[in-house]
Amino acid sequence: MNQMMTRSGLFDDLFRDVAPGFFVKPLHGEPLPAQIKVEVRETPQAYLLQAEVPGVRKEDIHVQVDGNVVTLRAEIRQHDSETDGEKVLRSERYYGSVARSFQMPQDIDNATAKAKCEHGVLTLTLPKKAAVSGQRLMVE
Repeated sequence: MNQMMTRSGLFDDLFRDVAPGFFVKPLHGEPLPAQIKVEVRETPQAYLLQAEVPGVRKEDIHVQVDGNVVTLRAEIRQHDSETDGEKVLRSERYYGSVARSFQMPQDIDNATAKAKCEHGVLTLTLPKKAAVSGQRLMVE
């Protein structure tokens, strides 16, 4: 096993650790969050889902329910502004979208499902669809 540092790795580490803000390079965009962080709870009547979507406008949040599959999608938009005599040297804002899907144990009743977004937290109330039991199939 080779434990020697490469020359470029040594200098990269030096400048990252010793002088992280010394060289300011024009850079636009950081990677998007890997996934939307959620908490899912269950009551006898519904599933309660809370998702963290900080900095995302309500208009840019999309929720889709298809049977028992719930899909969350958030579009993050970059808004940079420049004034006379100024230019952006570094911006750590980003642009793009993230999505996440969940399969619930039971179908969701779309007609009574609710979504609310406050303070960067999306809250979904997903009522369970009443299961039809004892359904009889007609034999042809």
